Amino acid sequence: MYYNQSCAAKGEQGSRHRQLLNRTMQRAAVNVYRTENSFEMLVFAPGRIKEHFKLDVKGNQLTVSYLPPEGFSRPDWILREYSRGGFERTFALHESVDTANISAKYVDGVLQVSLPLIPGKEVEKRDIVVN
Repeated sequence: MYYNQSCAAKGEQGSRHRQLLNRTMQRAAVNVYRTENSFEMLVFAPGRIKEHFKLDVKGNQLTVSYLPPEGFSRPDWILREYSRGGFERTFALHESVDTANISAKYVDGVLQVSLPLIPGKEVEKRDIVVN
């Protein structure tokens, strides 16, 4: 799996919508680990409502996003170190991922996305010599 850089990371400027997504990109940290049968993605997104997450697979691209509900209360903050706003993250999936059987669950502020592997389609590993 590979993370696609945002426009902000590439230094490009865009519409207000893209700027909002780029600004909020860091609000959902992601860890990925591999088990014997799958990749497991942990999206750290506490305080969200599980029905407002959206996972979309198009080709080999997995997009995980969250859009808060309309009318979400916005207090007059004195100190704000955390946000429950929207975000979008896109990942390139390896051909060994069984995209038809991806599943997700949201527990204790963590969205766990299970990306099962197709048996026999192993991710090849090769060592690269550093000169």
